[in-house]
Amino acid sequence: MQSVEPVSSKTKPQKPKLIIVIGVSGCGKSTVGKQLADDLGYEFIEADDFHSVAAKQQMANGIPLTDSMREPWLERLTQHLGKGKLVDSVLAYSGLRRRHRQLFRELGFNTLFIHLTAEIDTISHRMSQREGHFMPESMLVSQFSAMELPKAEPDMISLDVSADLQHICKGAQAAVALM
Repeated sequence: MQSVEPVSSKTKPQKPKLIIVIGVSGCGKSTVGKQLADDLGYEFIEADDFHSVAAKQQMANGIPLTDSMREPWLERLTQHLGKGKLVDSVLAYSGLRRRHRQLFRELGFNTLFIHLTAEIDTISHRMSQREGHFMPESMLVSQFSAMELPKAEPDMISLDVSADLQHICKGAQAAVALM
């Protein structure tokens, strides 16, 4: 009879990590996500790059997307992430709906969601300062309304973005280190 040795957690292959930075428009998802990806040496993915031209134009015109309009976008995102060999990645993605967040949990990654939060006035001020983004400040209230707050989602942490970028990234890196 052949004996089988138990596999220790040190020798067990680790699933690639997918860090998903979520929050309303203007909270800093892209800025934090890019910095975190650079710091960790992970691939950075900007979810906005997967929106159709029509969807971006609709939002630029101040009209929120419906969930059915988000479906093709989510399909393109999940297909991109799931194609080929999975690699450690950071995704900047609004993550407004819980059921949409669940799609990413099912891709085969070890997931961590980092929910960037702040008061609406703080986010509004940030949006008024940025240039060249398709999402107008007038859409902020609809973003806050659409955001289903993460409750009972064990792979979720929240970070207040009122702090400086370095402080926010240190908090995010500490959470990633615990994965």
